[in-house]
Amino acid sequence: MSVFKPFKAVRPMPMYAHLVAALPYDVMTSDEAREKVKDNPYSFLHVDKAEIDLPLGTDLYSEEVYKKAAANLKSLETDEIMRQDKTDCFYIYEQTWKGRTQTGLVGCASIDEYIDGKIKKHELTRADKEQDRINHVDTCNANTGPIFLTYKGDEDINKIISTYKKTNLPIYDFESEGEVKNRIWVINNDEGLTDKLQDAFRNVEALYIADGHHRCASAVKVGLMRREENPGYTGEEEFNFFLAVAFPKDELEILDYNRVIKDLNGLSKEDLLKRINENFNIETTLSVSPYKPEARHTFGMYLDGSWYKLTAKPETINESDPVESLDVSILQNNLISPVLGIEDPRTDKRIDFVGGIRGLGELERRCREDSVLAFAMYPTSLDELIAIADAGALMPPKSTWFEPKLLSGLFIHKL
Repeated sequence: MSVFKPFKAVRPMPMYAHLVAALPYDVMTSDEAREKVKDNPYSFLHVDKAEIDLPLGTDLYSEEVYKKAAANLKSLETDEIMRQDKTDCFYIYEQTWKGRTQTGLVGCASIDEYIDGKIKKHELTRADKEQDRINHVDTCNANTGPIFLTYKGDEDINKIISTYKKTNLPIYDFESEGEVKNRIWVINNDEGLTDKLQDAFRNVEALYIADGHHRCASAVKVGLMRREENPGYTGEEEFNFFLAVAFPKDELEILDYNRVIKDLNGLSKEDLLKRINENFNIETTLSVSPYKPEARHTFGMYLDGSWYKLTAKPETINESDPVESLDVSILQNNLISPVLGIEDPRTDKRIDFVGGIRGLGELERRCREDSVLAFAMYPTSLDELIAIADAGALMPPKSTWFEPKLLSGLFIHKL
């Protein structure tokens, strides 16, 4: 059983939606955000990265930044760029990118189900990142960025959403950065559809966090803070829920999350290849083109201007363990740690991570500029993610890269 409920979203007026919608706060720097909003006073980056409206050098985590975010959010409503719906609604969020479409339902999930482990996670969170979003959500008194959830799928939910899309026009239909087509429909309860969708979600065994672990943990902690401030709470108040978009897993795709290494740990090229050969079969590719892995347990390696194909030897693979059998674990445990001496990829400055959206040419560029070695990964699958979450285990850092990203600013959940 999963709790997923409709809510009264604060959302852009249709003529402003394409201007308000913005990529998530954590995929760009402050300087990049300033550049993006130069000619757009309505961009939600003015809320999610409010330091762009303050003097250069302002501490990103100062109270001034959070107060500016809240003021900017209020202005969007005051100026009627955004309005709040008068009744509880669900919202269909469809994204099409590079010929693939994913359709999710926007609603609110329960902080209690997160606390009880019914909303399952697969990553650790960092206290400093959590605190930033706690301050942001608390000061804005709203969830401003949706949590990206997935589930194993349900025929009743799929049928309701599919039928509604076919028989109703979207309220928003625009293309965002990266040639992503976004379409949104509003579902109210005129035909009892929000009740039917809530009932259908009660048949969903579990929800899984695909992306947004820090935002989710922060939203839950703000909800708990509100409970302390309101000891007579009933459990129905909005602060008991957080903003999310839930997608059936079969519609999602994880991209590769690649690695670049700053030095060879004192090894020569010959010694490095010799050490790698202990746990991987090495093939030199037949061309200078990047090698993109075509199956699990294979890796592309770029070194000294050449691409190699690495295949993990059978003794390195433990298929009985959902974490140890991940390609990111195999590479870390059999090469990056023992050969390159990078024990903790979360903190070691000699390793960096490159999302697959940038392409393998980015790995070559990095090796020309600030790195000496790169690894191209085969993407983690949704089934692997779910198996790890079901086991109560955690993925290694930087295991998944979801694309397209959910846009911020299209739906705000007031607490």
